[in-house]
Amino acid sequence: MNLFGRMAEDIRTVFRKDPAARSLFEVIFYPGLWAVWNHRFAHVFWKMKLRAPSRLCSHMSRFLTGIEIHPGARVGRRLFIDHGMGVVIGETAEVGDDCLIYHGVTLGGSSLEKKKRHPTIGNSVLIGMGAKIIGPITVGDHCKIGANAVVNQDVPANCTVVGVPGRIIIQAGVRQLEPVMDDKLNLLDPEQSAINELAERLRQLESRFEERAEPKDKGSQKWRR
Repeated sequence: MNLFGRMAEDIRTVFRKDPAARSLFEVIFYPGLWAVWNHRFAHVFWKMKLRAPSRLCSHMSRFLTGIEIHPGARVGRRLFIDHGMGVVIGETAEVGDDCLIYHGVTLGGSSLEKKKRHPTIGNSVLIGMGAKIIGPITVGDHCKIGANAVVNQDVPANCTVVGVPGRIIIQAGVRQLEPVMDDKLNLLDPEQSAINELAERLRQLESRFEERAEPKDKGSQKWRR
């Protein structure tokens, strides 16, 4: 597909994924759309080893849109970045086709070594606002990452992940009522564990208090009156 065909495809994607899109004039000023278009030019320069032009294009795009996509990142077709302010996509990140990313999302690295250190995102993945996906992990196709989730482990396809640390609550359409303890991604939230422990201790204290408050005989019952 030629350049203009890709641009038309991106515009149709905005109309399909954003219910607020009402007219072509409105859509062509979307910062997320311009960020993707600018990245494509920057990425071409990057592959040609023209680091300075690619960096210049990337910095100008960040200045104009508030979205930072490293020129080395690989972005698939029909990516839509809604609102987009604060989105950061690292150098070795890979994003599949038909993905939807909201503002404040970070596809970041967890290593200082010059190797694959950013996540790989599958096709048709939705990443909610403020989510952080860290390290050279893989998020499978058709996944949903909840707002403000922090994900640092691989996610299978067709999953919904929420929380800090991120944990799977739905997999292949089935709600996960109990965590799978052999899967690091499904470990209980430490904050939730602490809350559950405090609730249990409170229940025990209330039970002991009720036992001591009960009268042992009729005389004590009369005395209490």
